[in-house]
Amino acid sequence: MSYSFQTNVTSLVAQENLRVNSQFQSQTITRLTSGYRINSSADDAAGLAVANGLRSDTAELTQGVQNANNGVSILQIIDGGLNNISNILDRLKTLATESASSTFSGDRATLNNEYQSLLTEITRQASNIGLSTGTVGGRYNADLGVYIGGGEGVQANGNVSIDLSGNTNRVDAGSLGIGSSSVSGGGTNLISGTAVDLRTGTFLTASTQSFVFNFGGTQVTATVGGGASGLSGQALVDQLNTQISSYGVSASIDATTGQLNFNGGSNAFNVTAGAVSGSGNVIATAAGTATNTSLTSATGQTYVNVAGGPEVLTFTIGGNNTTVSLANGTTIDQAISQINGTMGSLGVHAQLAAGSSTVIQLQGTAAFTLSSAGGGVTGAFASGAATITAPVANAASNGNALLALTAITAAIGRLGTVQGKVGAGENMLNYASQLAQSQISSFSAAQSAIRDADVATEAANLTKAQILEQSSVAALAQANAAPQALLKLLQ
Repeated sequence: MSYSFQTNVTSLVAQENLRVNSQFQSQTITRLTSGYRINSSADDAAGLAVANGLRSDTAELTQGVQNANNGVSILQIIDGGLNNISNILDRLKTLATESASSTFSGDRATLNNEYQSLLTEITRQASNIGLSTGTVGGRYNADLGVYIGGGEGVQANGNVSIDLSGNTNRVDAGSLGIGSSSVSGGGTNLISGTAVDLRTGTFLTASTQSFVFNFGGTQVTATVGGGASGLSGQALVDQLNTQISSYGVSASIDATTGQLNFNGGSNAFNVTAGAVSGSGNVIATAAGTATNTSLTSATGQTYVNVAGGPEVLTFTIGGNNTTVSLANGTTIDQAISQINGTMGSLGVHAQLAAGSSTVIQLQGTAAFTLSSAGGGVTGAFASGAATITAPVANAASNGNALLALTAITAAIGRLGTVQGKVGAGENMLNYASQLAQSQISSFSAAQSAIRDADVATEAANLTKAQILEQSSVAALAQANAAPQALLKLLQ
């Protein structure tokens, strides 16, 4: 190496090493003071990308755990409400059981007042927990999706679904099938025709039989059958009740005669037994017809539009008169609607007779009489054409309560199904939250391994950097002084 005043190569080398050592010390101090090994993209671009992805997943899961906790809280509120409704159903069953006894000597109307108020309370509480009919009351009557995350980019894997949608997951009185039930006095009557004793034996072997019900113009067909070996009478009655209980009507077997009975309480209806399909024995005569005999029925009259002056119908119940005026041009549908609008609250109902579009049938919860008057009248009830009969003698006072017991038992089962879904939802969210917590720990550890500074290593590096920087400064001073030694060569 030559010696020169112009270029001090040694000094340049010392300066470069000083710069490198100073940068090393600065980087080490930055890592120690920030706690991170990666403080900029330049530190480790590839590692930063991986660490950022892990940090993002951790943030998603952290909020997901909060979502799960919120979901569990909502389900716990719903669960508490369902438990309360279950307690109310217990009370309803107690009232129905009390009224169902033929030896009950108290006032069934008093029992029914409490019963009806509890039905209202069930609907109110169902609305409060979001499992009732309607937009507001049914806000949780849906497929509830709680997003937790951790699905490795597949959103469906990060979502927990609790399906509380549809009518089967509503728990208001109507949706539970007890909205129209009561424990007031009611009656039963059997299908007319040849009596069939259902108390012993099997029926409808390899056959079916249908029953056509008319509920105020709504026709419903219930079909029962016993399969290859037939079914007992009670099993067939249970099949009927499964299909008709939601309409406020129940079937039963008369304890004395074994004949098929139907009860509708204050719900107007009539029923016709259809023919048997197959070779098995019948459970009711095919030609038989019955009306709700807890009600009084009128002889069916072909209805003719009111012409001339209005036809004024006078209903007498317990000595009190109530009138319904049918104006000129009133149609059969309008007449039925008008009678029911005025008389429904008094227990008298009008409806089309079974299988007819021209015959009006009147039914009432108590005996009543009817008279009609009006100039130029040619209506259905003109000149006292409708003959009113007294309530049937075999009307049973506990019929409604027996129907209510059947409906409540079914409601308890439906409520239990909803409770099971809510409980399963709580467990699923808890399990999902536990997995998310585990993932948060794993992702955080993985991110730490990439991003965080190793303090022990960096502390050692700082000592090293400080020593190198100090030695670089000292060496640089010596290198800068080296050209002065060349002056001696000029002496």
